[in-house]
Amino acid sequence: MPTFTLPSALQAELDIRKSRFIAYAIPVADRDAAMEELRRLREAHPTATHVCWALLAGGQSGMSDDGEPSGTAGRPILEVLRHHDLDGVLAAVVRYYGGVKLGAGGLVRAYTDAIATALQDAPRVERIALASLEVEIGYPDEARVRRWIEQENFALEASAYDMNVQLTIRMPVTAIKAAREALRDMTQGRAVFADND
Repeated sequence: MPTFTLPSALQAELDIRKSRFIAYAIPVADRDAAMEELRRLREAHPTATHVCWALLAGGQSGMSDDGEPSGTAGRPILEVLRHHDLDGVLAAVVRYYGGVKLGAGGLVRAYTDAIATALQDAPRVERIALASLEVEIGYPDEARVRRWIEQENFALEASAYDMNVQLTIRMPVTAIKAAREALRDMTQGRAVFADND
């Protein structure tokens, strides 16, 4: 079953009984990237009462109520992400407390509504698992291989020059096998792949 992510970050703001809820839905590659985005949000909102969040990123999921009563913020945010079949997305809601207590049910509704509003009519793109392919080629083959990488819309992650040229190419996992064959053909069998691929 395909999973989806967001093509870009989304934001929405709700005022609920004098509290401001600012919801963010941010596409992220993994947990480390999500923690970096959370750090940025906390810096951007230094006086916020709470920054509650949920993350779905393959096996790296997580959530936090950030001081709200247990189960009233992180879990509802996570459920909205699941409802939208999203993966590789950090959903965070920044709350500025307005002086009126909402109660547990009110908090669950507020956090659910805030993130659901941000994701309403959100464009989704299929999330494709990426992998890196390391290949060693001769200098005469480099220009041809670089052109091929561009034509295939792959990303050149790294290159190193020694006796030969080492290239690290980022591509969808599903393209690795065909890419190896294409590189072998293109270099008349001279392409050498790293052992760990």
